[in-house]
Amino acid sequence: MSALPLSGIKILDLTRVLAGPLSAQMLGDLGANVIKIERPGTGDDARAFGPPYLIDPEGKHNNNNSFYLCANRNKKSVTVNIAKPEGQEIVRELAKSVDVMMENYKVGDLKRYGLDYETIKQLNPGIIYCSVTGFGQTGPYAPRAGYDAIFQAMGGLMSVTGHLDGEPGAGPMKVGPSIVDYMTGMNSSIGILAALYHRKVNGGAGQHIDVCLLDTVIASLSHYAQIHLVDGRTPPRRGTWGNGGMPAGVFRCVDGELMLVVGNDAQFARACAVLGKPELATNPKFVKNNDRVVHGKEIMAIFAGLFLRNKIAYLLEELEKAGVPSGPVNDFAQVFADPHVRARQMEVKIDHPFERSLSLIRNALTFSDTPLTEYRYPPRLGEHTREILADELGYEDARIATLKQTGVI
Repeated sequence: MSALPLSGIKILDLTRVLAGPLSAQMLGDLGANVIKIERPGTGDDARAFGPPYLIDPEGKHNNNNSFYLCANRNKKSVTVNIAKPEGQEIVRELAKSVDVMMENYKVGDLKRYGLDYETIKQLNPGIIYCSVTGFGQTGPYAPRAGYDAIFQAMGGLMSVTGHLDGEPGAGPMKVGPSIVDYMTGMNSSIGILAALYHRKVNGGAGQHIDVCLLDTVIASLSHYAQIHLVDGRTPPRRGTWGNGGMPAGVFRCVDGELMLVVGNDAQFARACAVLGKPELATNPKFVKNNDRVVHGKEIMAIFAGLFLRNKIAYLLEELEKAGVPSGPVNDFAQVFADPHVRARQMEVKIDHPFERSLSLIRNALTFSDTPLTEYRYPPRLGEHTREILADELGYEDARIATLKQTGVI
């Protein structure tokens, strides 16, 4: 079995909360050596984002909560106070020998500490320096801070998410998880990997990568945003309705709910047969998908009545036989109990000092020759400070002790 894809790559991670840490975690999963810099005493802001927390062996309160755990495995935690000159010097010394430096401070913040790209570039000309911000390094909003929900609103995602107009509860709605953070993390990883390839294969130099949440959410709206760019319209909120094939949406059954997506005319005919109404497929109003889109409310209402007559298990089985895409609306317990999800091993177990069988979500990438099998627990705050300062920078115990006493680490 070959070494992991990013073995030998060293990353200095000054990111906090979610988008940046997720990106660094992805790279750590791929084999990169990730050194995470955290504030002494408090650490990553995510550590304070509330319960549930792991229970330590003595039952004491700690800062290892689910928000932090989801984005920080395969890293080493080093506590450094970058507001102190000695702390800034530690970061600069570490930056000299890394391939990548990542940060998600507000634009201009790190320049005050001599940790901005231009300064670090003088110490390490080949460095890939990735800045993750809310609004980017340029533009009138660049100095602003923001969180995921702000960008779902400003980027247009909320305007097209939620119940259909006229239905109870209609209006803009946020997507449940911090989806813009996650997508921004993916974009950051892609940018870093591309810059590393350019430097190694194309003989390029190091460079600064500017990734932001607002750009990411706008780009992610793809065909929805393209509709507006073509004819000036903003697509209406569609609830659970599909974005192309019709009928598509969540339908209530006798014992729960089911998601159906009819993608073409042949699937529609087979779905009608499963529901005991084959004649619907020859109705002039419904024969072609374009017709069904025009008469969307009517066909959705008809299908809603037909689904209410049957149980989920029966419909799923019959629709699967007919080759019509459908699936149950699962909660998380059902997701991780699903036999296919279990076969794909999306839940991985690791050994954590506070919990000997801690469950994490595995990296979604699967490699044939370099499988991602190493999942080291998200580090406790400052767990590797002494190790990194001694091994990477050659600091002696007395110097480390003094830095500890003065609040630098």
